[in-house]
Amino acid sequence: MLIEFTVKNSRSIKEEQVLSLVKAKGNELEDSNSFMPSVPGVAPLLRSSVIYGPNASGKSNVIRAIMQMESIVRSSASTSQEGDNIPVEPFLFDDASSNEPTEFEVVFINENIKYQYGFTATKFNIVEEWLIAYPKGRPQRWFARGFDEKTQSPEFKFSEFLTGQKSVWQKATRNNALFLSTAVQLNSEQLKPVFSWFKDKLKLTRIGGWNPGFSASLCDDSTGKTRILEFLKAADFDIHDIKIKKEKFDPESLPDEFPDVLKEEITQQMKDKEVMDIKTVHQTSSGKLVSLDFDEESDGTQQFFSFAGPWIDSLNNGYVLVIDELHDNLHPRLVRYLVDLFHSEKTNPKNAQLIFTTHETSILSQDVFRRDQVWFCEKDKDQATVLYPLTDFRPRKDRENIEQGYLSGRYGAFPFVSSFELKSD
Repeated sequence: MLIEFTVKNSRSIKEEQVLSLVKAKGNELEDSNSFMPSVPGVAPLLRSSVIYGPNASGKSNVIRAIMQMESIVRSSASTSQEGDNIPVEPFLFDDASSNEPTEFEVVFINENIKYQYGFTATKFNIVEEWLIAYPKGRPQRWFARGFDEKTQSPEFKFSEFLTGQKSVWQKATRNNALFLSTAVQLNSEQLKPVFSWFKDKLKLTRIGGWNPGFSASLCDDSTGKTRILEFLKAADFDIHDIKIKKEKFDPESLPDEFPDVLKEEITQQMKDKEVMDIKTVHQTSSGKLVSLDFDEESDGTQQFFSFAGPWIDSLNNGYVLVIDELHDNLHPRLVRYLVDLFHSEKTNPKNAQLIFTTHETSILSQDVFRRDQVWFCEKDKDQATVLYPLTDFRPRKDRENIEQGYLSGRYGAFPFVSSFELKSD
C-alpha cells in the first residue's frame, strides 16, 4: 500500500513535489474509494489517484520518477557495476539544480508495517539514504547514510533496531549502489519486506501499457482464461474464446528485410525462448466460430486485452498499479470501467491502488472520484513542474462541476491556445 511519494530535482521537477494517497476530510464515496489499513498509526488511504495536466506539464515525469526509484532499488546492487552512472536526471534549467542530487522518498505499508525509505543521488554517487520503520506505529530509524566529499566515501549510522551483518553489508556497498539493495542481495531478512515492496508490489507501465504476453499467460489454465474472458465481456468486448499457441522461436520467421546484424541480435536474445501466437475467437449470429490473429484486432481491443491480466492480478493481490496515460486507445466508458474496479470492495477486496495520468475528463463529471483523489500538474515561470491537489481549491461538494471547472481553467493545469495564422512568403 502506498501512502506518499516525494520527488525533488528530477527532469522537469525542481522543487519537492508530493503525491499523497492519504484520505482528506469529507465522506463522499468514502466506503468505495477509501479504506482503513489494519496498521497502527496509519490514516485512511485512497484506492486511486488521477493526475491531469496539459502536454509537457510534467505529469509523465511524476510517473517516471516512481519508475526511476523502483529501477534503482531493484538494479543498483545486482545489475550495475563499479563506475556505472546512476540513472537520475536533475532539473537542467537552473545552474544550482543541475549540480544537486535528485531525491526520492516513499512511505508505504508492506507485511503490516509502515516504512519510510528514501535516498538522494547524483549520476555518480548515492549521497544520502535512510530508512525508518514503524512497527506497532512507533518510529525506528534503522539506518542513515551520508557521503563524505573529502574522502569520497559513504558514512553510515546504524541503530540497534537493525540486526544482521551490518559491517559486511556496509563494506560491500559501492558508492553508486544502495545499501538496501546490497544488504538484501547479501541475505538481510529484515530488509527484504522493504525491497520486495518495490520488486513485487509496485507494478509500473509507461504510455501504451503492457504487451499481451502476461494476459495470454493467464489463459494457460481454464480458470485464468475464464477470468480474462469475463473481464473482456463485462467491458462489452465480444470475444468468445482465446487460443494460445506456444512455439520455440524460429530465426527464419524474421522478415527478410531485417539487417543481418539485427537478426543476429534478436536471435541471441530469443535463443531457447518461446513465442506466443494469440488468436481471438468470435461467434457469429448463426453460431459459427471465426478466429482472428491478435494483430487483426483493433488497437483498443489489443490494448484492453493487454490490460486485463495485470488488472486482474493487481486486484487479486493488492498491488499498487502505476500507469501513464490510461486513456490511450480506450473509450471513456472503458476508462471508467477500469477505474471503478478499484473502487469496489467486491472487485478490490485486498485494497489495491491505482495511480494514473490521463486527458480523459468525462470521468471528472461523474461520481467516480473524491475531491482528494484528483491532482493537477502545470509548469511555473521557471518551467518547473508543480503538482497540486484539487482540494487546494475547496470545490463545493455536489455543487461544482469539476470537469467544467477544469476545462474552463479554474484549477490551472490547462493549455491556453492562442491563434495561429499561416503567412505566405
